[in-house]
Formats: sequence, C-alpha cells, structure tokens
Amino acid sequence: MSDGSLPGTPVSATQSAAERQPGAGKSPSIVLTLSCPDTTGIVAAVAGFLAANNCLITEAQHFDDPYTVKSFMRTVFHPNGQGTPSLADLDKEFARTVGARFGMAYEFNEVKRKCRAVLAVSKHGHCLNSMLHRYSTGTLPIEVVAVVSNHQDMRSLTEWHGIPFHYFPVIDGRKADQEKRLFELFEKTDGDLLVLARYMQILSAEACKYFTGRAINIHHSFLPGFKGAKAYHQAHARGVKLIGATAHYVTTDLDEGPIIEQEVARVDHTMPPEELVAIGADLESVVLNRAVKWHAEHRVVINDSKTVVLR
Repeated sequence: MSDGSLPGTPVSATQSAAERQPGAGKSPSIVLTLSCPDTTGIVAAVAGFLAANNCLITEAQHFDDPYTVKSFMRTVFHPNGQGTPSLADLDKEFARTVGARFGMAYEFNEVKRKCRAVLAVSKHGHCLNSMLHRYSTGTLPIEVVAVVSNHQDMRSLTEWHGIPFHYFPVIDGRKADQEKRLFELFEKTDGDLLVLARYMQILSAEACKYFTGRAINIHHSFLPGFKGAKAYHQAHARGVKLIGATAHYVTTDLDEGPIIEQEVARVDHTMPPEELVAIGADLESVVLNRAVKWHAEHRVVINDSKTVVLR
C-alpha cells in the first residue's frame, strides 16, 4: 500500500521524528543515570526511592568499578498509576535525599525526548550517509537538527534527507571564527551532541572544553594505533592482521578521549590498501552508530579516562 509519497523521496525529518516516538500510549518512561563513590546500600536506596514515589522499574543496570571505587547505575522507570510527583519534583526530592546521602552525580531524562544531534563532516560521507539512513528509518534514536561541514561535498546528501546543511569553511586560517559559528549553531538548534562523522578538523582547546562530554569522534584505527590521514596505508605498510575503528569522546588529548566503542576486522597480505579503506569505512559507520545510540539512550558514563557503557 502506498503512503502517497513519491518513489525515492525521503520522509521529512519532522514527520519521521513524530512517527518514531517510543512508548506511544503508555506512561512516559524516565531514565535515571548516576555515578557515585562505591558503598553499600546504593541500589536499595534508589529502588526504595522509586517505589516510595509509585514508580515501576522496567530496566536496570549496575556496575561497581573496583579500580576507581565508583558505582554506576542506569534505571528506566515509569509512573505506576496515581501519586507520582512531576519530574521536576522527583528530581528535587532525589537530590535532597538519595543524591545528597551518597554524593551522586546523576540526571533524569525522559525517554521520549530524543538527543538533538549536530553532525559534522568533511569530504568522506560514509559515516554521515549511514547515520542519516538510520535516523530516517527510526533505528537511531536521535533528532538530527543540522549538518555542518567545512566543504560543500555532502550538501546534496544532507538536503535530500531534509536536514539543514551549513557550510562553515576555515577562511585564511581563522579557525576561531569558524568554531564560533559552530558554537552559535549548536546553541540555536538546542543541540545536545556534536558528532564528528569524519570531520577532518582538530577542535581547539576552547571547543573541546565547550563540548566536554557532548562530542563524539570516530577514529579510523583500533586505538591506540596508526594516526593521521593515511592510517590504513600505514597499517598496510606494517602488514597488520587486524584493522578497526574507535568511537570516543573528544578531549584536548588528540584521539585519546574516553573510548565508547571499538570494532575490528581480520585482514591479510593479499588485500591492497584500497580494500582496507573499504573495510574500514564499514567499521567506522557501525562503531559510530553504536556509540551515538548508546549516548542517546543515556547508557554511557565517563569514568575518569574511560567509560562505563551500561547495556
């Protein structure tokens, strides 16, 4: 049965977002993500607080890190009938009681509110293409609010998906001016996450600070490994047997931010560099999508120089 749209015409971003609201017809689900110094009674305190406020837990993950001596939790719940406070009141009461008692860093997020993502790209479009496809089909739980690039190459792909494209070139080396435009776009679109989908520009220290915990990069190697624009060619020259991709949060330490996800593929001496590049492009797309999905679902918690992914 036809939906009335023309063949080859993408569903608009606004329409697809409205049709992809999770949990339609049910009480809105809420995600509580937290970290705190490890001690006894954390799980019981959280569960007891939610039960006392007439909330039903539908999903829970908990991890104690013996090395950093921290505890991490992700709990999904929804109101179970009458008597549950508003989210704002729930947050305030949690802070006063459980949060203060255990010294927690925590946040409540409504599941139905999707992570608003700004995608940054240069000339390599495989990660962008994969993300826009998954977004348009509802398999990536984000709202793509803009695509920004220092080149024009990805304009047609972006606009075909009905997403605003912003061309921010670095003119005469004035990188600070270009990044200021990026900050303004992020604020204007009410962005939650910046995704560097093969964006071949190094963010300044100011930008790294601005996007702390809010920017994910895809690196075209299985870190730590070969760095630079010709990573796969370096790998080929060294005769590697595994290649991979790494998604990590952006920090001032180039390509050394907390790792969210990695994937590898086995290769051998018969493969030319071009084949490694093709395999690597697939890995990059898969790894970046996973990392963005987990971030958007509030599953990733930064744990010093690494992450805990509560799945």
